[in-house]
Amino acid sequence: QVQLVESGGGLVQPGGSLRLSCAASGSTSGTHAMAWFRQSPGKDREFVGSIRWSGGSYGNVYYADSVRGRASISRDRARSSIYLQMNNMQSEDTAVYYCAAGRPITSTLATTGGYGYWGQGTQVTVSS
Repeated sequence: QVQLVESGGGLVQPGGSLRLSCAASGSTSGTHAMAWFRQSPGKDREFVGSIRWSGGSYGNVYYADSVRGRASISRDRARSSIYLQMNNMQSEDTAVYYCAAGRPITSTLATTGGYGYWGQGTQVTVSS
């Protein structure tokens, strides 16, 4: 079992920045990747980005087109944590942001089915 706890959500003004954190605990040794997803009311959970946690692609980062150039995912392996830095945030970035961990293959890296563990989510609201 892997437990994930997100933090850092809140209210951001349009054009502002936010940094989310996700701390993992438990049996993380089998984790191949950790990721960020987000979900707005009435919409499906959407891939934001992921980072490989082990294997030959360790450290590789992948982003959704909707956030590429504005988002940056980093890791602290010693703390079993990942971070999401989002810049130039807009109203369409308003969502509950979720951290995920699992063993996705290449074809499932950007899908919810690729991850077996989820955090409780943290609300991010972009508004003036």
